[in-house]
Amino acid sequence: MKRKGIFIIAILSLIVLSTLPSKVFSATYYVRPDGGTAKQCTGLVDKPYPGSGINQPCAWSHPFWALKIEGGLPRWRLSSGDTLIIKSGSYMMGYGAPNTGWCDRAFSWDCVLPPLPSNVRILGEGWDKGCPNPPELWATERALQIFNLTGSNKVILACLDLTDHASCADFHKNRNARCQRENPPFGHWGERGIFAKDSQNVTLQDLNIHGFAVEGIKAGRISNWRLLRVRIAGNGWSGWDGDLQEDRGSSNSGEIRFSQVTIEWNGCVETYPDRQPSYCWAQSAGGYGDGVGTGRTGGHWIIEDSIFRYNTSDGLDLLYVGVGIPNTFVELHRVQAYGNAGNQIKIGGQSLIDNSLIIGNCNYFTGKPFAPDMGDVNSGDACRAGGASVSLSAGPNNKNYVVNSTIIGEGWAMTEILCQTNDFPDAPPCKGNERLYLVNNIFYAFPNVTKVGDWPDLIGDGDPGKFTRPETIHHNLFYRVQIDVPVGVTNINADPLFVRFNDINNIDAHLKIGSPAIDRGLNVGELGGRIPNYDLEGKVRPAGAGVDLGAYEFYP
Repeated sequence: MKRKGIFIIAILSLIVLSTLPSKVFSATYYVRPDGGTAKQCTGLVDKPYPGSGINQPCAWSHPFWALKIEGGLPRWRLSSGDTLIIKSGSYMMGYGAPNTGWCDRAFSWDCVLPPLPSNVRILGEGWDKGCPNPPELWATERALQIFNLTGSNKVILACLDLTDHASCADFHKNRNARCQRENPPFGHWGERGIFAKDSQNVTLQDLNIHGFAVEGIKAGRISNWRLLRVRIAGNGWSGWDGDLQEDRGSSNSGEIRFSQVTIEWNGCVETYPDRQPSYCWAQSAGGYGDGVGTGRTGGHWIIEDSIFRYNTSDGLDLLYVGVGIPNTFVELHRVQAYGNAGNQIKIGGQSLIDNSLIIGNCNYFTGKPFAPDMGDVNSGDACRAGGASVSLSAGPNNKNYVVNSTIIGEGWAMTEILCQTNDFPDAPPCKGNERLYLVNNIFYAFPNVTKVGDWPDLIGDGDPGKFTRPETIHHNLFYRVQIDVPVGVTNINADPLFVRFNDINNIDAHLKIGSPAIDRGLNVGELGGRIPNYDLEGKVRPAGAGVDLGAYEFYP
């Protein structure tokens, strides 16, 4: 059966990018490798430069020709309502690229595109046809970023491959993996793909942001952003860094939506040209490694049909959401998280997780040949902070729900929850009415690698904040988990009979015939409408007499 969520996303994509009123976008400019300069070509026609003449009806040869130089500074030729379409090809972005005579070699990191004007679109060829061959924009000479969205409003970036052509991370501990940043020439590397602050109403669609020396995206104080089919991978420090480290803070607002996003291998050096992870590192070596991490932030975060895997610290770290900021909400629907060296999922404030597969194999990087600079559990890199599969931090009056998910772990706990004052002493204190609901889940434990002879707790340290009650933990299956809190009578202790189960790094959590998890769940629509009528793969629930436990509905 076709997944409803994906179908709706596809329709919305067409609405956003294809059926906007014609008066919204006025001029369309073109870039193609066989185009000309801004003097030779108008940029308004998708044709190559004929070889002679000026002001010809042809495309520009490089995105930098979309700039004009005024007073020694670059300015966009694009204005509100314009579109720039970049044809397939490879374009060097930075010092030494076409139309960069205004740049200073001693400050080559500043040889970058200026902030995008509002209400513009930058589209790669094939943006409306599934993006089969996106143009590559690659940073060089320590460029700060490829795109700057500071103050940008109503911007669409679609069908682009953003990267660099180096195998290094900035300030890496290992000399073999460290970028050259002391004296020019610096080499073919850049710090990040996108920088944004004070930006709103942005759509990032069909982007591959990978291989940068610092992070894929650095963004704070944004509002109403949407990522659709975006990959952020192999960036030397982190995938998405939401902390601007400015006095004004980094708090976001509005709806921040990730749909079909994959965030992987961040905290690793991506080799060039073969694009493989290497020299993965984390905090013990001075690195970082979150897939997504933010500063204190507000907003309504919706993460759906997305994957967070093989990042050298936490997979998705939204623990700072809602700290001193009321009315925040984080929703995770059909999310997969596994192989991250810290917590797989961290969420602050009020939250709902459903139909998700969360495998806390936090010891994944230990001994791997591509991670020579990462330590094991004794160093604090593997299973950092105990490696709970799901870590929650609640504020006053918050209710948190984990529903119809499969949670597997080898850290100290399957889940943990504390009041936000535990990590943020200045946050408003909890009031005692905060609750964690665990319903229709499968909890499957492997031996606790942080403590020999132990098994992971269901709730870390037996829920010291008293967020749970027997009536909030029901209709779950537990296998080899230390049940350290009172639970409801409808839970069962049994082997769920996964299809593949011996190796936590190679597990298949689909249910086999005869699984005790089949037909044992609370019915669709119960728990205040939170029991979903589909599973992780978009299959309809229930398939049989009742809803199955865990992320996957059993189909014979």
